[in-house]
Amino acid sequence: MSICLRSTVGWARCCSRLLKFRIQIRKPDWSEPRLQQRLPTALEKRILALATAKEISTLLFEDVAVGDELPELVKNPDTKQLVRYAGASQDFVAIHYDQNVAAAAGHPKVIIHGALKSAWLGELVTGWMGSGGRLLELDVSYRMIDFPDDVATCVGKVTDARIENGVGLVELEIGLRQTDGTISTPGRALVSLPSREIL
Repeated sequence: MSICLRSTVGWARCCSRLLKFRIQIRKPDWSEPRLQQRLPTALEKRILALATAKEISTLLFEDVAVGDELPELVKNPDTKQLVRYAGASQDFVAIHYDQNVAAAAGHPKVIIHGALKSAWLGELVTGWMGSGGRLLELDVSYRMIDFPDDVATCVGKVTDARIENGVGLVELEIGLRQTDGTISTPGRALVSLPSREIL
């Protein structure tokens, strides 16, 4: 085994120079005044902004009637959002982000993930029912393909409202409407809402 004397001597000189300097690591100051001076994190700022910007509301069972329409939720996804969703959901099927794969499958553009459309419909329902409601069932059917850069509108209406075992249950008909008015992703949801009588 041969050792390069030049590099060994150079390394020894470097180490001897480093040893001449004393490195001091300061211990963190965890005293109470120091903790009080800590700046809020970005997450804490975001939570505070959300909490103060919008009052948390609860929809009550008595305020719902069959035929009521949910406020529309408009989505305008782009390919960048599909890539982010693929990363978050670990759904890396290439037809959702690779134009060549989509073209080979006969589509003019990449297509939106079905599960992302389900998430939007879930957002529609949970946003409507407020913090006091519970989403019990969400059932959707992917009937048509949706494309990024096309406006997709989540719509819904109340189809039934009943009390079962002291619980206010509301059934909803929901769907993702394309710009031409076609419902590409129909579905239904069942939610429970608090009652004024119980509060």
